Amino acid sequence: MQAILVYCGANPGTKPIYKETAEKLGKVLAENNIRLIYGGGSVGLMGIVADSVLANNGQVTGIIPHFLDRMEVGHKSLPEMHKVETMHERKALMEKLCDGIITLPGGYGSMDELFEILSWSQLGLHQKPVGLLNVNGFYDHLLKQLDVMVEEGFLKAENRALVIVADNIEELMEKMSSFKASYHEKWLNREQI
Repeated sequence: MQAILVYCGANPGTKPIYKETAEKLGKVLAENNIRLIYGGGSVGLMGIVADSVLANNGQVTGIIPHFLDRMEVGHKSLPEMHKVETMHERKALMEKLCDGIITLPGGYGSMDELFEILSWSQLGLHQKPVGLLNVNGFYDHLLKQLDVMVEEGFLKAENRALVIVADNIEELMEKMSSFKASYHEKWLNREQI
């Protein structure tokens, strides 16, 4: 993977481990010559991971809508920043520029991005690994909910497996590197139509 898209919070969270993990991820990306693709923000975990990549002489590409940039949340020190009109354009360009996706802890925006990219994967619109970095058990309840979705017949097990999960960066990167995409038309149960 030459470029990884990172979804994460515009807030730093309440525990130091979230900031520490974002800093470590930035360092790992830079040390492995992997370009960071992200939402272009200077705040929260977004700003922390970008600053860490830059501090370790790595490459960063930000993509931000004009309205967020005008709110002064755009990162001012990026060598490459794409400014777009809408959130939809932002998400599409971020996906286009990356080879894989990692989601750190975050809020509504991170969940929106994660589930949209998983939906695109389920539909066969991309074949990129989608990783979830389960820092401090942050995503334990979400992962249980995905299991409930399978149990209750709303998500096929094959598509539940599209979420690559690890508690640490090294394991997640290893799993993502060995990911082989396979498209299943099993997201739709035609017998019930």
